[in-house]
Amino acid sequence: MAEQAVTNPLQRNRLMSLDFFRGLTMFLLIGESTRLYEILRGPVFNGTFLGFLGWQLEHHDWNGLHFWDLVQPFFMFIVGVAIPFSVAKRRAAGAGWPQLYGHALRRSLLLLIFGIGLYCISAGRLNFELWNVLAQLSFTYLVAFLLMRYPAVVQVGVSLGMILLSEALYRLWAVPGFDQPFVPDHNFGSWVDMLLMGKLSHGHWVAFNAVPTSAHTIWGVVAGQWLAGNKSSSRKVLYLLALGALGVAAGMALDPVTPIIKRICTSSFVIASGGWCLAALGLSYWLVDVLGWRRVPRFFTYVGMNSLFIYLFCHTGASDWITGIFKPFTHFLFAWSGPEGAAAFTALFVWLALWGICYWLYRNRIFIKI
Repeated sequence: MAEQAVTNPLQRNRLMSLDFFRGLTMFLLIGESTRLYEILRGPVFNGTFLGFLGWQLEHHDWNGLHFWDLVQPFFMFIVGVAIPFSVAKRRAAGAGWPQLYGHALRRSLLLLIFGIGLYCISAGRLNFELWNVLAQLSFTYLVAFLLMRYPAVVQVGVSLGMILLSEALYRLWAVPGFDQPFVPDHNFGSWVDMLLMGKLSHGHWVAFNAVPTSAHTIWGVVAGQWLAGNKSSSRKVLYLLALGALGVAAGMALDPVTPIIKRICTSSFVIASGGWCLAALGLSYWLVDVLGWRRVPRFFTYVGMNSLFIYLFCHTGASDWITGIFKPFTHFLFAWSGPEGAAAFTALFVWLALWGICYWLYRNRIFIKI
């Protein structure tokens, strides 16, 4: 799994905007593991700008949209954008369809194993749950990969079909107790969870989310193919931003009919968040690959180069372990800021340490992949 690179992975012919977008998303994800966002939502920061940021860095409790609700769509979309470039690289190295399919199948299986494994580790026992991003991505990645061989219109058509199928199942499912489409724990997705796992999520998440959110990874593939094409840079940016704005507007317009609910990934949520994904990629591409903005993006790119490793590292207790190392010193040095302030400073140092680990891996040309 650990590969020694023979060339600089940040070389000029890479799609640097994708590296930046991935790195920024992962940087935000590891920030959550430090508990900084939770601290900002505490009473000390209530009513302040930092408090507002803290709440934006938390999922909306049900019907609505916070910034944090976009992070998982970003993650799944980015994986899709990378697929055409990864496949092209493997084809150039001589891989045929059987090898490409075998690699995709193995990667999907490993993502599922890692996703389930994280729940086992946190529970301290064998535990079969399918709610986290890796378990969901194991499905969306394979679907997007298999569809990539078809024209963009087919890929988009299938993605819209999966969204419509989800919408219909939620609205038309008539099993008593699970026939209320937009009520927590009483909808079609909850029925599927009871069938698959015999339990419901405390946060009202559902495993069926993998079906409608396949659109995010599929749209990522289409966007990646568009960026790999021979159109002008300005045209690529314009299309991504225009489609992104259209998606956001359409998703928000649907909200009175189908509420925007991230926890069950309603059609309005998938479309709106997909619009934000396209817009964020377009903006990243314009800033980094067109305008040549490099220095700040590189800071985040170091994290994205080992995205799977740092995600698993943080979600298996590493952040708590590093917090234990820093806490005696930071709470002494920053005692003047009060308990909450000292805890916030501690979290910032832990966040920086996690970034430092990624930077060290990059400097030593260690890139952990599947």
